[in-house]
Amino acid sequence: MKLAFILDQLDSIRPYKDSSFAMMREAATRGHQLFSMEQGDLVWRRGETIGFARALELTSGADGHHWYRTAEPKETPLQEFSVVLMRKDPPFNMEYVYSTYLLELAEKQGARVVNSPRGVRDHNEKLAIAKFPQFTAPTLVTRQENLIRDFLAEYGDIVLKPLDGMGGASVFRIHSADHNISVILETLTHYGTRTIMAQRYIPEITQGDKRILLIAGQPVPYTLARIPKAGESRGNLNVGGTGVAQLLTRRDREIAEALGPALYDKGLMLVGLDVIGNYLTEINVTSPTCMREIADQTGFNAAGMMLDALEKMFN
Repeated sequence: MKLAFILDQLDSIRPYKDSSFAMMREAATRGHQLFSMEQGDLVWRRGETIGFARALELTSGADGHHWYRTAEPKETPLQEFSVVLMRKDPPFNMEYVYSTYLLELAEKQGARVVNSPRGVRDHNEKLAIAKFPQFTAPTLVTRQENLIRDFLAEYGDIVLKPLDGMGGASVFRIHSADHNISVILETLTHYGTRTIMAQRYIPEITQGDKRILLIAGQPVPYTLARIPKAGESRGNLNVGGTGVAQLLTRRDREIAEALGPALYDKGLMLVGLDVIGNYLTEINVTSPTCMREIADQTGFNAAGMMLDALEKMFN
């Protein structure tokens, strides 16, 4: 197959932990051809979406330095690739939306795009949990300060987060007696002009914010529990959390098996569910990760499971 990856700058990718690299390495091992693009390489011209794609060769420098070689960019209609994998990290801003429009146009001309551009647009990574309220903790989505204060008064201990963030950025935990409530609400809602999410604090975060990977509707059998460091209420690895691979619990599997087919039906082949305790907290569809950590700790090859799914789709 000819696999085109739309990524952030290649120099920003960390081979020792990046799931995109894990998939590229697995694909190269199987003899598939690799190509890379950035968002700015997507262009609509002469009635079709093209990409200025660079042939990509992996080298032995998988220590984070000099791990790739690329050829000069070549103008290529996206339907000429076997699969185009959209793996650009958030923020999910208007530039990201424009990219999904261009990729959706490419789909109409025969391109296979993973994840589905429409599916990505329709599933905000925070708000998509509202499609599955039976699995969520008490949650409020609003820009109105009085409603957030009422929610805080009801539950006493809540978490606030923007709808367009990633990696735990701008996530606040507040208590009823917090002296900074007003400034936090002003900052997050931009004085009532930006919608945010409030969730009841889930004490089981101390046992980890679990990432469950879904591939073609099926769960990877291991989750990565991202355990917060001391004094922190966020488990994200980039803010100091420790990742511990664990077998799925019965509740994890219940959530995964309920959501997997529904999300796959929307064209979302690779999804990362975030689960704290017994509750679904996020549905990650842009660039889900944790493949490398799971493989390193358990030996389970999630990247191989993903390549199996891509090969089945292409064949």
